[in-house]
Amino acid sequence: MDSTEVVVSAAVKIAERLEARAIIVSGDINLEKVETHIPVYFTSRKQKNLIDHLVASSKTKEENSKEILDKLNQQAAGKTEQIENLSAIGFMTEDVDEGNVVGIIESKESYAIVIHNLAYNRMLKTLKECEERISAGILRTVLKIAFDISDSGREGKKIGTAFILGDVEEVLTRSHQMILNPYTGQADDDRNILDRKNWESIKEFAQLDGVFVISEEGMIEAAGRYLDVDARNISVDKGLGGRHVSAAAITRDTVAIAITVSESGGVMHIYMDGKEVIHIESTERALRWR
Repeated sequence: MDSTEVVVSAAVKIAERLEARAIIVSGDINLEKVETHIPVYFTSRKQKNLIDHLVASSKTKEENSKEILDKLNQQAAGKTEQIENLSAIGFMTEDVDEGNVVGIIESKESYAIVIHNLAYNRMLKTLKECEERISAGILRTVLKIAFDISDSGREGKKIGTAFILGDVEEVLTRSHQMILNPYTGQADDDRNILDRKNWESIKEFAQLDGVFVISEEGMIEAAGRYLDVDARNISVDKGLGGRHVSAAAITRDTVAIAITVSESGGVMHIYMDGKEVIHIESTERALRWR
């Protein structure tokens, strides 16, 4: 039995003993032949080979050994954080229940088994703070739609958009329509974001400039809305456009929550009180189920 089989066998046994909610594999490990009742998810995030990094190095053996150790620690920390973030995203999309998640980390230099309890997940703790203003069901539904837009765009074309959740009266007061509101006059059933049959039209309207405005009850009040806000003293990541800045600013001036999807790269941001509280890279969502 080679080292990979030993690690996989141990990880599966640990997961079953802990009654883990999922096993997440980061690397190029094949679990197709492994029998377990626990859902298995895969993600691949290539790390630069340390051996390649050290080829032709003029450093001493001791210096190289220290550099290898430092980089292994960095890789392990990055992979562990990736497992934690993937666990949180799986929970947001209702693929993973709250509880323990076991991660199997593989790189060209090492293996590791990670046990992560979602009760202590930093991203989910922040999300619970948002849920003090917007119900968990509505927030997670909007996140699912945002994930889909980020990953798939619309008809193969990458698109960016933003959702402003809650404090509708104040948000509408501080905004105006860029185009005719496509939700004006529609029945509640056709504006309810919790109804899956409305998701395709939401993704269609996400191609419009502007933002969606969604009530605490999950009703879409507007799409193609332009936010009239003073964006001074608002700080967002470099390279992000006006939609992100105004989305962050509206959360400073109201008690709304903003979720943005960037057109370039599909990065997602969640803003509250004028500040970014969650940042999700597109590579972190590359989960596929066995």
